[in-house]
Amino acid sequence: MTEEKTGMEVAVVSGLSGAGRSTAAKCLEDLGWFVVDNLPPELISTMVELGARSSDAVTRVAVVMDVRSRAFTEDLGSVIKDLDARGYKPRVLFLEATDEVLVRRFEQVRRGHPLQGEGRLADGIAAERSLLSRLRAEADLVLDTTGLSVHQLRTKIEDAFGTEASTRTRVTVLSFGYKYGLPMDADLVMDCRFLPNPFWIPELRDYDGRQDQVRNYVLGQEGAEEFLGNYQQLLRLVGTGYQREGKRYLTLAMGCTGGKHRSVVLTEELARRLSEEEGLTVKTVHRDLGRE
Repeated sequence: MTEEKTGMEVAVVSGLSGAGRSTAAKCLEDLGWFVVDNLPPELISTMVELGARSSDAVTRVAVVMDVRSRAFTEDLGSVIKDLDARGYKPRVLFLEATDEVLVRRFEQVRRGHPLQGEGRLADGIAAERSLLSRLRAEADLVLDTTGLSVHQLRTKIEDAFGTEASTRTRVTVLSFGYKYGLPMDADLVMDCRFLPNPFWIPELRDYDGRQDQVRNYVLGQEGAEEFLGNYQQLLRLVGTGYQREGKRYLTLAMGCTGGKHRSVVLTEELARRLSEEEGLTVKTVHRDLGRE
């Protein structure tokens, strides 16, 4: 009996053309897997071994396979057995859908089936379904995507292949100065210029929002606490919707005139509060700090 090797996870993603392999591959990449699409079966074991010797640089490898590879079922079946014998214990994900749905998906993108040849779409689907029947029977997880939206499919893959850390929403809270322009990658932008500007307080001008003197001044202003509380409540509502839609990265921009005082204070404080929320990984970026 082989001993399972620790430190390396291996997944093989296959299934019917049009059933969602590309979506699965993108989702696995977002979950931190090293994904290779349509690698020749005879090279899979070599790639896994290289990943295992990468000093933990690669710990999760997923190979997406389809019938474009010649001798597909025989070669892939032997590779899976070889990996199992070496102790890697690959998990096989098989994606499928009904013939009617697959035909509709191919017609929507105006593409032919890889096994269609001179025949009809239905002929290609039938040939592929027959070719992959043995692999489907041996798969660890079979997902029927017939009635699934892209977001629902992502959720199922995240549940099966994600870790708690990889499925957390990554939030970047970014401060900026309006005089340097809006951040192009922001999902939500809030204007902090409704608060008094510490720049006009001589004893605060040379400090920035990371220091207690400025922090205490800004957070002590009327409306600051109310703004933070209401905005955090709004973000809970928005964040829940983003998670339902499969959005895992969120950039919140907080702007003031120069990006030195007010926006930095509120960015730091909002990030501190969000870091206490479940399911979030939060970091801060001060885009324009030091530019003045």
